[in-house]
Amino acid sequence: MALKQMKYMQPRPSSIVAALYTARDLYVDVAILHGPSGCSFKHARLLEEDGMRVLTTSLADHEFIFGGQQPLEAVLSYAEKTFAPRRMAVIGTCVSMIIGEDLQSAIRNAGIHTPTISVDIHAGFPENIAGVIATLEPAAELGWISREELERQKYLLGKANEVERLRGAASKPYIEPSRGDLKHHAAERLLALAGSGKKGIAIMNAKKETAYMFADELLALFQARPEAPVTYVANLEERGLPKVREDANRIRRELEERGLPLTLCGALDEYGANGDALAALIRQVSPDFAFIVGVPHAIPPPALGGIECISVTNGPRQVEPLRETGHRFVVVEVDLHPRTLGVRAIVESELGAVIRSMA
Repeated sequence: MALKQMKYMQPRPSSIVAALYTARDLYVDVAILHGPSGCSFKHARLLEEDGMRVLTTSLADHEFIFGGQQPLEAVLSYAEKTFAPRRMAVIGTCVSMIIGEDLQSAIRNAGIHTPTISVDIHAGFPENIAGVIATLEPAAELGWISREELERQKYLLGKANEVERLRGAASKPYIEPSRGDLKHHAAERLLALAGSGKKGIAIMNAKKETAYMFADELLALFQARPEAPVTYVANLEERGLPKVREDANRIRRELEERGLPLTLCGALDEYGANGDALAALIRQVSPDFAFIVGVPHAIPPPALGGIECISVTNGPRQVEPLRETGHRFVVVEVDLHPRTLGVRAIVESELGAVIRSMA
């Protein structure tokens, strides 16, 4: 579907940050940001919590004019000697793009032996998926992923963008952020529905590591109402980039060990392309209510017609679009993403804690 480009008047994800996260998913041990020390500072620090070291060439104003090739070569050499990484990535910034730095040349001249990709990227792209593709393409050249996986990723990125533009936080030039409904109100209604004998479906359609917390909400409902006629669905099939596959496997095993009966539908990187498959499952189950966590807006609204929906997102700007498409309760898990970086087991969510306390 061709979608009109829009000028957004609200902050949007950065292509540089997307490149960093993609390097992490490829099990890059050291990522080097070639730019000022403050570039993407918050996310660089968060990713260090997730096990990837993020260094910077710390370019200063005089290097904006005379170039930063030598600092980059020095940091590459330092990183290899200090950390003995298995893989490295040099990730560009707006500064390196403007001054025309040759990242690949610096990798060659640094005299390093670690497999290293160069990611020519800056923050001026209208969509952050440019950073993902710019990272995956050199990774495929080095054989870190197959060409088939590269094409699969491009398709999934396009579908994720399509969902955001149609029904997500990119569907309007500006959306007022909201904390959504009070969690105890949503939990009270969810428990009442599950305890009434009505048929329900609980769906996790989560993006990558956010599943470590969204999975807890399905688990909390199951623990509170184990006898309820609820079908539990999760996008935990084992496909995708190395870390994504490992996360899915780890979360699925933990849910199964806790006794939660799962129907698998999609993988953790397929959240944007999973809508039609989830819609088919909903039609098959024919539930009276739906509890949807992660990326609820991926499911086409007609599939939820006549069904009472309680949804959970981690995007404050997702509340308004979900309400407009008929979701009765919309709950926001604030700070979910920082709390799921670096974890290796399911993390208790705020809504999950409320459900347990009310049960």
